[in-house]
Amino acid sequence: MIIGHGIDLCGVGRIRRMIADHGDHFLKRTYTEAEVAYARRRKKGFEETLAGRFAAKEAVMKVLGTGWREGVAFSGIEILNSPEGKPQVVLHGKTAEKAASLGIRSWHISITHSEDLAIASAVAQDE
Repeated sequence: MIIGHGIDLCGVGRIRRMIADHGDHFLKRTYTEAEVAYARRRKKGFEETLAGRFAAKEAVMKVLGTGWREGVAFSGIEILNSPEGKPQVVLHGKTAEKAASLGIRSWHISITHSEDLAIASAVAQDE
């Protein structure tokens, strides 16, 4: 059964400005080392890839229904890829606890982006 669905849109320019204004502080607060390393390897662009990950994290937060409350934070949401390239949600700490309390056992995530915009959709299931 589907427990929730979240969707988010992120402007690539917003991510570009955050990196320009805050550099590594923004990157370390928002993304894991694995996410940043993945974005650096992408041919489609560092900022575009990070914008997609940002939108995915926001979409997951919408499913959880908490925003930044109850210990849910970007540091607790990691968007990785399977060996085949499919994005996957990996939760940590309080964020994982919140998902478990809602009965979430699996995630489906989709991310797309252009030079200007990134969008992500997250669906959580109990099976």
